[in-house]
Amino acid sequence: MSDDLPDSVVMLPTGAVLYLVSEIERLKVQVTSQDRRITEIAARQDGDCERIARDIAYDRQRLAKLEAPDDPTPSQKDRGEILRALLVAHGGKMPEKEAQQKMRLSKSQFSQLLAAMGDFVESKQSNLDRRQKILVLK
Repeated sequence: MSDDLPDSVVMLPTGAVLYLVSEIERLKVQVTSQDRRITEIAARQDGDCERIARDIAYDRQRLAKLEAPDDPTPSQKDRGEILRALLVAHGGKMPEKEAQQKMRLSKSQFSQLLAAMGDFVESKQSNLDRRQKILVLK
């Protein structure tokens, strides 16, 4: 840059030089303040990202817990044994409605029992009547 400018002396009044020096000092302070602010924002962003990642992990754990089937209660275990014995007595198959009636359970209770027994009992549509479901031992 000095190649483009001829060597010359520039005379400035003292007031102008003092103004330029004070302006440079003010800009240095402003840059320092902006740097500090940027550092604070970056640190806050890092903290927010960590918090969000932690919240996502906790949400995933809660969802997994909600989606996991509950362990059968003692009464469901007992009813499960009864249902299994009932199916064995009928050759491993029987209509769902008939099993529900024989066990004297409401539809919701029977549905909960079937959900808890998912590893042992399967519900399929009947080949003869598509509206009817058949319980089959696995």
